[in-house]
Amino acid sequence: MTPTAQTVRSNLARVHERIADAGGDPASITVLAVTKGFGAEAPRAALDAGLTDLGENYAQELAGKAAQIGPAVPGPRWHFIGQLQSNKVRLVFDVVSCWQSVDRSSLVREIAKRAPGARILVQVNATGEPQKGGCEPGDVDGLVDLAREAGLVVDGLMTVGRDGDESATARAFADVAAQADALDLAVRSMGMTADLELAVRAGATMVRVGSALFGPRPAR
Repeated sequence: MTPTAQTVRSNLARVHERIADAGGDPASITVLAVTKGFGAEAPRAALDAGLTDLGENYAQELAGKAAQIGPAVPGPRWHFIGQLQSNKVRLVFDVVSCWQSVDRSSLVREIAKRAPGARILVQVNATGEPQKGGCEPGDVDGLVDLAREAGLVVDGLMTVGRDGDESATARAFADVAAQADALDLAVRSMGMTADLELAVRAGATMVRVGSALFGPRPAR
């Protein structure tokens, strides 16, 4: 089913209800609309529904959608949220508003070279899963310092929970929120469709939501 603005508005209201039921303030928690896997109709529907923060996981997919959307009003603020190879930065440096998956020094240097002064989040692998992106919790302070020295603006931290394990996910979110507090970072991008309540309870300021807004993703 093709997402429409009406559908997204209705679904967004339910997401806001979930945030409120978890004890959060929908007005102060950003809903990042993740359009991964959908065509350009999804970001268009999100923009028409009033959502301007849009998330993508793949550089080539983001570049294609950004070109199709063009200078929309209101314009989208694209967030890159997937694992990123340094050599793919060149494909999207001119459209990304926030790089959420910065997890190593080589990526810091490449973003600083291509997009001086860019806004980033440092991704933390708080669940200890080797297949997931993110730096080790003990490396966060050093990476934040390096990014700032390179001229990047570090807005906060990002993490991904552990699939099917609420206890481990809750601990991970709490740990990342505590690290953000210790570093005086305002943004905590935590929680997706399946675990946003856990993230809100832990202090998320941004949740990354795809299927809850747009429905099931088309088969790739």
